[in-house]
Amino acid sequence: MNISRIAVAAGVAASTVLLLAGPASAHVSVQPQGEAAKGGYATVNFKVPNERDDASTVKLEVSFPTDHPLASVSPQPVPGWKIAVTKSKLAEPLDVHGKKITEAVSKVTWTADGDGIEPGYFEQFPLSVGQLPEDADQLVFKALQTYSEGEVVRWIEETPEGGEEPEHPAPVLALTAGSADAHGAAADDKSGETAHAKETTASSEGAGSSTSDSTARVLGVVGIVIGVAGVAFGVLAGRRRAA
Repeated sequence: MNISRIAVAAGVAASTVLLLAGPASAHVSVQPQGEAAKGGYATVNFKVPNERDDASTVKLEVSFPTDHPLASVSPQPVPGWKIAVTKSKLAEPLDVHGKKITEAVSKVTWTADGDGIEPGYFEQFPLSVGQLPEDADQLVFKALQTYSEGEVVRWIEETPEGGEEPEHPAPVLALTAGSADAHGAAADDKSGETAHAKETTASSEGAGSSTSDSTARVLGVVGIVIGVAGVAFGVLAGRRRAA
């Protein structure tokens, strides 16, 4: 009976590990480095986990929203990946820094040179983007994730307002209220270029921070499991001494 209770306790602890670790690497997502302020520029990371045990991720295609086109999109090189930027003509020109922009980036594609993202790993793909719209609270990007055996996972489903997240949700970038600094950068070409340079540098630091956070969470959960197991064995040992 005592051994059964220990097994149950261990099972509960293991389930806790799975519940805490699972959602953190569930699907392709996008997050800004710092914040993505309306009317400004930002560096964003597309985080791509490998969800297969027997295949690697070898390609990522991210389509950009057509209702809020972005005139400036600059990818940061990712070792082991080729990058292709596709532009399309705009139905209506954009006015950026007093210039008329007639085309914008419609898609960015990363293709692995080697093994890609192997099972148990994830990769981040940084982009410097702008000028972010002032009349939207979020931007929805649709992504296609291709595995080495040919499977294509389509992360294109939009989450309905107040509804449950779909099985394959599209990456969503939340936009924050515009600040004076963000608008100032948008109004001056040189300031905008400086912001791009700073953000690109920050992206590599952000990738390391994300990895550290994940490691800390895993270590914390492992500590809980060890603690539960220790209590269980302590109880068993106490009962044996009492007998």
